[in-house]
Amino acid sequence: MSQFRSLASVLRGSGLWMLGRNGPGRGCSSRVTQLSPSALSSSYVEEMYYAWLEDPRSVHESWDAYFRNAQASSPVGEAEEKRPSMLLQGRAMSQTPAMSLKVVEDHLAVHNLIRAYQIRGHHVAQLDPLGILTADIDSFVPSDLITTIEKLGFYGLDESDLDKTFQLPSTTFIGGHETTLPLREIIHRLETSYCGHIGMEFMFINNVEQCQWIRQKFETPGIMKFTDREKRTLLARLVRSTRFEDFLARKWSSEKRFGLEGCEVLIPALKMIIDRSSAAGIESVIIGMPHRGRLNVLANVVRKDLDQIFCQFDPKLEAADEGSGDVKYHLGMYHERINRETDKNITLSLMANPSHLEAVDPVVQGKTKAEQFYRGDTEGKKVMSILMHGDAAFAGQGVVYETFHLSELPSYTTLGTIHVVVNNQIGFTTDPRMARSSPYPTDVARVVNAPIFHVNADDPEAVMYVCRVAAEWRSTFNKDVVIDLVCYRRFGHNEMDEPMFTQPLMHKQIRKQEHVLKKYADKLISEGVVTLQEFEEEVAKYDKICEEAYTASKDEKILHIRHWLDSPWPNFFTAEGEPKCMSYPPTGLTDEVLKHIGEAASSVPLQDFSIHSGVSRILRGRADMVSKRTVDWALGEYMAFGSLLKDGIHVRLSGQDVERGTFSHRHHVLHDQEVDKRFCVPLNHLSPDQAPYTVCNSSLSEYGVLGFELGFAMASPNALVCWEAQFGDFHNTAQCIIDQFISSGQAKWVRNNGIVLLLPHGMEGMGPEHSSARPERFLQMSKDDPDRYPEFTGDFEVQQLYDCNWIVVNCSTPANYFHVLRRQILLPFRKPLIIFTPKSLLRLPEARSSFDEMTTGTKFRRIIPDEGPASKNPGKVKRVIFCTGKVYYELAKERKQLKLEDTVAVVRLEQISPFPFDLIKAEAELYANAEMIWCQEEHKNMGYYDYVRPRFLTVLSNKKPVWYVGRDPAAAPATGNKFTHLAELKRFMDTAFNLSAFEGRSF
Repeated sequence: MSQFRSLASVLRGSGLWMLGRNGPGRGCSSRVTQLSPSALSSSYVEEMYYAWLEDPRSVHESWDAYFRNAQASSPVGEAEEKRPSMLLQGRAMSQTPAMSLKVVEDHLAVHNLIRAYQIRGHHVAQLDPLGILTADIDSFVPSDLITTIEKLGFYGLDESDLDKTFQLPSTTFIGGHETTLPLREIIHRLETSYCGHIGMEFMFINNVEQCQWIRQKFETPGIMKFTDREKRTLLARLVRSTRFEDFLARKWSSEKRFGLEGCEVLIPALKMIIDRSSAAGIESVIIGMPHRGRLNVLANVVRKDLDQIFCQFDPKLEAADEGSGDVKYHLGMYHERINRETDKNITLSLMANPSHLEAVDPVVQGKTKAEQFYRGDTEGKKVMSILMHGDAAFAGQGVVYETFHLSELPSYTTLGTIHVVVNNQIGFTTDPRMARSSPYPTDVARVVNAPIFHVNADDPEAVMYVCRVAAEWRSTFNKDVVIDLVCYRRFGHNEMDEPMFTQPLMHKQIRKQEHVLKKYADKLISEGVVTLQEFEEEVAKYDKICEEAYTASKDEKILHIRHWLDSPWPNFFTAEGEPKCMSYPPTGLTDEVLKHIGEAASSVPLQDFSIHSGVSRILRGRADMVSKRTVDWALGEYMAFGSLLKDGIHVRLSGQDVERGTFSHRHHVLHDQEVDKRFCVPLNHLSPDQAPYTVCNSSLSEYGVLGFELGFAMASPNALVCWEAQFGDFHNTAQCIIDQFISSGQAKWVRNNGIVLLLPHGMEGMGPEHSSARPERFLQMSKDDPDRYPEFTGDFEVQQLYDCNWIVVNCSTPANYFHVLRRQILLPFRKPLIIFTPKSLLRLPEARSSFDEMTTGTKFRRIIPDEGPASKNPGKVKRVIFCTGKVYYELAKERKQLKLEDTVAVVRLEQISPFPFDLIKAEAELYANAEMIWCQEEHKNMGYYDYVRPRFLTVLSNKKPVWYVGRDPAAAPATGNKFTHLAELKRFMDTAFNLSAFEGRSF
């Protein structure tokens, strides 16, 4: 049919359409007439063409001229190619014009039929191993698929047409080397390709080349063939997968293990993906998965020693490492080994993760991106990710959608992920019809044009073929692909659960269901691929391996969580996993380095680059500050980033609008005002041997993007990875990442991470949102003991930092912000750093720092003591106000106006957690006669008060009170009324400097 369409397009392109034959029946005239589009059907053109083939004189001379010119103008060879097939030409020559039109219509109908199977064949594919459900909850049977003979009528065909031969279009490969097939055979081959144990969704992809590639992989006759060796390998892998679960069930029948029964084919499926990827050049695979089947994956894919897995079931095993540890089906593993199929080295990393399903998805992607970055793998040919999902979680968890939308963003793409859905056809106890609105659990993947391959998990060879194609797709196109393993869960949600409560019919069928291993073994034995004896020997061999490992596991007395580490950092720690020292050098820099970075921050390194006048003014302002040896907040950050880059430390800043900065203060990416898409990053022009700087605006996502940056920070300790929230309170949509990974990750998985969270915070009268970064939540999760004064030998600061789970700071000066960023890298270990960053202080003239606070020998100040008149004569001081962040500047201004600078001392707490007990104790002793106040701008039930109060009392041995000054308790973080905001501020400022405010109160 392609020659008809080519001709029709030529005619349409001319803009002139000629009327057909002479005679009143067609209403034709001898003149050229332009018709409306509605009158110009391709069938009409084709009818003219057939008539012209039969007798050129039977059509108008204008048609005759066009057809002759169309053939004459074709290049040699192409003209022959564009001629109708001998089949069609013969029909056209031997039939009347009306009969010729029927031939064309029948061919068009057959082409539509082929396309219908390509688009909707998956709806009738035999995907459910149990045979009781359809994989899509609609149970939809399309009317245009030939499921009964009567449906031929949909296309204007009937049973008598089944043996007629039809020309195949170029958009199908069912013919193999044949260009024509009888209709009966066409339907048979379409059913084989699209309605068997594999169902494909790919025709929504808006790329013809990719669609053709998939069609060729699944439609070509006989393409889904396996050698006897491949079948034996598949059987051996299925033996290991099945017998591993059987062994655990025998030895620990009453233990939760979230086994793989019902989807044992997952193990050979993953190994096929890894084999094919290794053959294509992949050297490292990062894997994320839920709990179901994790132990089996650890044992038979990652190759964790079996005795290490079995000893996890011993209730008497003591933990050697500090921290909580985690249950065995959450643990991860890192292992480098030889791939037996390709004889190449491959590194497998299975990421540890919590029970929060799908939370690990963006973390895996971030770690994958980081490994690609450090290897210079810009095409994704060396590092890739595999994500496994459950059907209910894949459809239900929003982070899946967020992660998909990172897949093709320049600074976040991992150049193709293979997703494997273990589709139990049920959630915990929830039926799919109650768990999702989409037909399939995988429909979310359609948003990024990822092909989706549904496959019956009880057909191991079909699964292997799909996995082979998926790996080749990823290697060819560097795009995501989804494999939907339609299976079942032989037991309940876990081995102790009773599924008959809620799914009685399904589990009656499951109890009757023959195991896939037996079915496949019987198939290969009947084919003569293996003998029964060979199969039994394979089973006995693996059973023996398990028994020997079980015996060895009894010798294990101590559990080392670090043996399950998923992201090791070679040479950063000692062999025992300890820091190489317990100190860090000063974080200050020489004047020359500060000046050099300042000049880069205030200039444009590219020639003929036209910047915005507003940006030009900002750069001039920076130059002026550098000449005066001062920095504001943005320039202090520039100094920190630039100095680390010069030292070879990669810096990555990610988040919403971070390139410019939410508050238009950063401008790390300059845009040419005259040339579209021309931009410049001055921090990448500091010196020839510097590390690269990555600054990237993210999608409008917190959960997905913060998870991604956490994963990126896992890959190497020698990088400063920062995520900035647009406003501090937006981090609460990423609370899962903060709670399950950042706060507790080291305790659960012995995994250091140095990610930095930049959270804009401050009561500016902007309403309940955009005010508070919720510091109380971070402080509540800080693990230091409020009632015990820590006793350390050596460096108190570093020992405290080493013992904490994260660091929480609220810097009040650009210099301290500069130092805390540099300290993050110079420490001999890594801890997450939470920084409450300012808004109004970004441009406050008083909130600037001198180079003197940043030069050689200076370092981060955990507290900034009062350095005014009060500190010169502490005995006369009547009140010490402790505070943190922006409120200091309001207190200092009020104190100056009231002329109380020698009577009231104001001390800034810069590092809130871990609490600087030693420095607070020194201040308390210095002002021993003064009363102590904690002042904050946040409401009393928020902010820092509940955290600092018991620690202050510990410092004071509970002998003196610490009075509260600030806003009253409230449900919302801030008022939305500007007048109320200012009234609240005035009220607590009055209290702060009313020296008799707490007289007569009991402690």
